[in-house]
Amino acid sequence: MEKNRLEAFSDGVLAIIITIMVLELKAPAMASLSDLTPILPVFYSYILSFIYVGIYWNNHHHMFHSTKQVTGGILWANLHLLFWLSLFPFTTAWVGNTHLAPAPVAVYGGVLLMAALAYFILQAAIIRQQGRNSLLAAAVGRDWKGKISALCYLAAVPLAFLKPWISIALYILVACIWLVPDRRIERALSTHEKS
Repeated sequence: MEKNRLEAFSDGVLAIIITIMVLELKAPAMASLSDLTPILPVFYSYILSFIYVGIYWNNHHHMFHSTKQVTGGILWANLHLLFWLSLFPFTTAWVGNTHLAPAPVAVYGGVLLMAALAYFILQAAIIRQQGRNSLLAAAVGRDWKGKISALCYLAAVPLAFLKPWISIALYILVACIWLVPDRRIERALSTHEKS
């Protein structure tokens, strides 16, 4: 099967996720800059989630740029990823509206962890279909960034009940690790195109 419909559908879902998240930002009724203070936690959680959605979109784009064909398994793995990403607006709003309360921060981390695992499953499905010698398999290698991310999320979820700000710091750390698109795939594609 061609990959165009999967990419278009995924792009549409991610655009809707961002739209829903921004709609949670309610403008204050008053005109003073100080009236923005109560919505700052919601705004900060929106920024972090927007960055995460951007990271997933970027890496999803790179991953499918290196993919030739999709199978039913890849389609389902992609839907699995989109399911977890679709929970970002809910968890983002919950964290922001509760001013970093422990349970919402833990649930946010749980959703981040499940999205990361879903991305790994999708990546593995593509590599399984394309082979161990595929462009994606060569580019991903040992995937240390993915493993570090999962470990950070695993640590952050229980930590949220003790020190929510440490969990938020871990979520920010992971976002910083992934902020730049994964250059391994770009390098592998460039090398492949030259040869």
